[in-house]
Amino acid sequence: MNAELNFLWRRRSVRAFAGVPVSESQIRSLLEAAMAAPSACCRDPWEFLVIREKGLLKAVADCLPNGRFLADAPLGILVCGDIRRAHAESLSYLLQDCAAATENLLLAAPALGLGACWLGIHPREERIAALRSIFRIPEFLIPVAGIAVGVPEGKSAPRTRFDPAKVHDAGEWTL
Repeated sequence: MNAELNFLWRRRSVRAFAGVPVSESQIRSLLEAAMAAPSACCRDPWEFLVIREKGLLKAVADCLPNGRFLADAPLGILVCGDIRRAHAESLSYLLQDCAAATENLLLAAPALGLGACWLGIHPREERIAALRSIFRIPEFLIPVAGIAVGVPEGKSAPRTRFDPAKVHDAGEWTL
């Protein structure tokens, strides 16, 4: 693995957190990283809901079958997209833009001594509806992803999942 890319290899899905709060400066840095993501025609349709309250973290965790551990995280971030601001008001562009912002945040977390885990929301209508019932999310905002954030309880070794069998030369697919 190329050492210059260690910031990528250190990104891991963290589901167990130490009981340490995430500082306001760390939160700001995570959100700055998220908003540095590319966006179709620079429309930046993302909106971020920062969740610190334990009761709300638990309520959100209860909506996400694979995200129950969010209840034990010190911080949750809900990534939503404003369909009115998406390029061509396209759901596809909105999802790509919000995914890029989510990944930027996930890559920034280890550099700040944090761990994070992406929690899928869209396209599960039951998850979207449940979150709309907890928060006053306007219809034009689409909950795309949740992110659990905190100081990791343990350490994971950097790694890649590179698989040369998934790499193809254009000549292989040319008609």
